[in-house]
Amino acid sequence: MTNLIKRASAEARAFSKTRKTRGNTASKQVDADLDNAPVIEAPRKPRFAPVTFSEEGGVRYLHFGTEWVQGAMRLSKPQHIELEYAQQMMSWLLFLATPARIVQLGLGSASLTKFAHRYLRPAKVEAIELNPAVVVAARTMFELPHDDARLAVRELDAWDFVHDRANHGTIGALQIDVYDATARGPVLDSVAFYRAARACLTDAGIATINLFGDHPSYVRNMKRLKEAFDGRVIALPEVHEGNRIALAFSGPALEVSWAALEKRARLLESKLGLPAHQWVKSLREANAENGKGNKSDKSDDTFAI
Repeated sequence: MTNLIKRASAEARAFSKTRKTRGNTASKQVDADLDNAPVIEAPRKPRFAPVTFSEEGGVRYLHFGTEWVQGAMRLSKPQHIELEYAQQMMSWLLFLATPARIVQLGLGSASLTKFAHRYLRPAKVEAIELNPAVVVAARTMFELPHDDARLAVRELDAWDFVHDRANHGTIGALQIDVYDATARGPVLDSVAFYRAARACLTDAGIATINLFGDHPSYVRNMKRLKEAFDGRVIALPEVHEGNRIALAFSGPALEVSWAALEKRARLLESKLGLPAHQWVKSLREANAENGKGNKSDKSDDTFAI
């Protein structure tokens, strides 16, 4: 994802100053020097769209200068996860007890961060956000609390975060929602990025990724996710906002009965108010679709990945 540039040697730069007086021979020498120059990574130069807001029906929405919704908060329930696709980003709870470390890549309106911080004790919750204006908006307009012993919001590039070896093997649940103003697909979606994200997970960790279903980027992202996670990826059906949430699994093979998932869903609904029963239904649909034509498939009784 990082742009690459070619760096000419000091000699080539000095030589280029006299290229006009030396004719075509000098020009060819400079070109040859540039062709053989080492390739280095250029610093990322983010260009941020304006952070804007709207309100309708008691819900405040976050935008990046366009009509596309980047997050939402119901004013009467600021700790509630308002949007359905954002609720699905918590579907890893069907498979994992509360891990020691939960990380969101992309803060948005901070609905996931606030929810995890308030309800998923004693986990340490971190949000990684590159745009400082989004952090300010989350604090002032969406009731994100200030950092404390369990909460940390860091102004950092998600690419740099996942490639930092200090984070590898330390995250139980990783929630990836990295969009720009166009909102037509993740801005970080290479195999290298997804492999680094997988490296951040613990031995039995799960990543949830917000994809845009009605867009060519969806097929590309699913292909790259499956390459990075050895095929252990499943996507929930598209919700009305057009988003599709993918779950990517790391660690040993997982096999759990649908009955056990239904039992877990009832617990999540009663304790956290999340629509977990619908998640199980969606997983069944996705699992059945993935298992078409496989006569040995045990999807009627178990979810296996």
